[in-house]
Amino acid sequence: MGYVCLIFLSAFFLVSMTSESFDAMEGDALVIKCPPRSSYVRITWYHTDSNKIIPAEEDGSRIFSSKRFLWFLPTSREDSGNYTCVIHYSNNGTKEFNISVQVHPYKQGICFPSQIRYPNNTGRGKIVCPTFDNYKNATIIQWYKDCKPIQGERYFKGDKYIYINNPGKEDDGFYTCQFIYTHNGKVFNVSATRIFVSNVKYSPLPPQILFPKHKDVIEVDLGAALSLKCQARLGIKKQPIAVVTWDVNSIPVKYFDFSRFHEETVFFEGHDQEYYRETTLHITEIKKEDLQANFTCVAVNEMENTKATVTLQLKAQCKVDHPSVLMIIGFLVLLIIIAVSVVIYQSFRVDIVLFYRDIFQPYSAKDDGKIYDAYIIYPKSRTSEANFVENFVYQILPDVLENKYGYKLCIYGRDICPGEDTASAVEKRIQKSRRLIIIVTQQLIHHEDLAYDQHIALYNALIQNGAKVILLEMETIGTYEKLQESLKYIIKQQGTVKWKEPPTGQPQSSNSKFWKHVRYRMPLTHKTSRSANAG
Repeated sequence: MGYVCLIFLSAFFLVSMTSESFDAMEGDALVIKCPPRSSYVRITWYHTDSNKIIPAEEDGSRIFSSKRFLWFLPTSREDSGNYTCVIHYSNNGTKEFNISVQVHPYKQGICFPSQIRYPNNTGRGKIVCPTFDNYKNATIIQWYKDCKPIQGERYFKGDKYIYINNPGKEDDGFYTCQFIYTHNGKVFNVSATRIFVSNVKYSPLPPQILFPKHKDVIEVDLGAALSLKCQARLGIKKQPIAVVTWDVNSIPVKYFDFSRFHEETVFFEGHDQEYYRETTLHITEIKKEDLQANFTCVAVNEMENTKATVTLQLKAQCKVDHPSVLMIIGFLVLLIIIAVSVVIYQSFRVDIVLFYRDIFQPYSAKDDGKIYDAYIIYPKSRTSEANFVENFVYQILPDVLENKYGYKLCIYGRDICPGEDTASAVEKRIQKSRRLIIIVTQQLIHHEDLAYDQHIALYNALIQNGAKVILLEMETIGTYEKLQESLKYIIKQQGTVKWKEPPTGQPQSSNSKFWKHVRYRMPLTHKTSRSANAG
């Protein structure tokens, strides 16, 4: 009974070396070897899930690769996962080995992980320390049987093995070798456990289907042929009961039409005499009803059975309509051009508009009944600021807009004849102007003499939808709280053109940002205006 229980426990906890599964205690060193059996050019290691390459050792590296070996110095719980070594051969061929790593937490009084990795390799009393050859310059410091130190004359200890003289049933159990490994001056602990059963002929293991994975979805084409492979590990040495077969919708394949479904089975032994069977289901033609079917691989031995079911689905159609693709690409390129053009225009629209006007000279010939391009409203005062404003209105503004660019301005005090009724003259000239240029200063906010002038201009702009307003901010007004509501409304809608120089400074160049924005807001020059200016 004890023999049967030990066989069952060893089978339950054992993980195949063929399937390349490794277990380690947290904090121990772990060195894994990729298992090529022939010459190769190079080997590359990857994290299987992320497909990231594991590089060679660098200063401070804890996980690194070196040819056939993958190193964990030391292991951490986060290292548990899947790893792949890709073997590159001289004929440009490659082969992959998938390796699973499980790191177990250290528990007081437990000398090996609950997952036993290495099966019995002899019944004659010689127990070899597993993976010991992966660690150069390692030294075994202690052997344990079922976590108790081994002592006595019946045991002979070699460099990497222990030999039991005349083994019997009492020697069956779990043997753990504990050794130390030194790398770059650092010392690491390593332990590995192997089950030993005396005089065993074969040992069943819980059937393990290596591929396919349960619930895998396989893409197919209707009418095409398909081969589904199922490989399972069934135990140690050849098993008396070893079946790997396929069912379709829970019905064995042998009951289906042999011309469309048939199986092919092979068996082989892996490391440590582990026994495998592989059965391939050949389907000569995929039909629509196959897309609704469940294809189940069943693996059976004397212990139990296990299953893995896969389904089929049509491959994504990747046919390309070249004219449609070209049309889509052209449309996307057009959208990109439009988006870039909009960004450029928004950033340089003033310069673009003025450049267009200067090059193509799009003179307006529309007879709108207007005489002036702009009527100028400005505050009058005897302060030094007002002197600058009057100099700007009577000298700088006409010099740039009239003399250089051909606009016709109406300036209060210059273009209203003496003896005219002021109110009537102001209203008439405002109505005959295409723009209203208002010089905004602190004086304008409080000056009462210009209240009528300003009132008529804003009434004409806002109520009668007449001339458009251009606000020239000659000094910083701040939050505009003290301005009239009508002016605040216009500022909110279109903003102001700000004069950047101090009142006593030199006038800005006619190509400055200030004058560009003024010209941008001015109307197109009429032919009559330009001709009159030229004359």
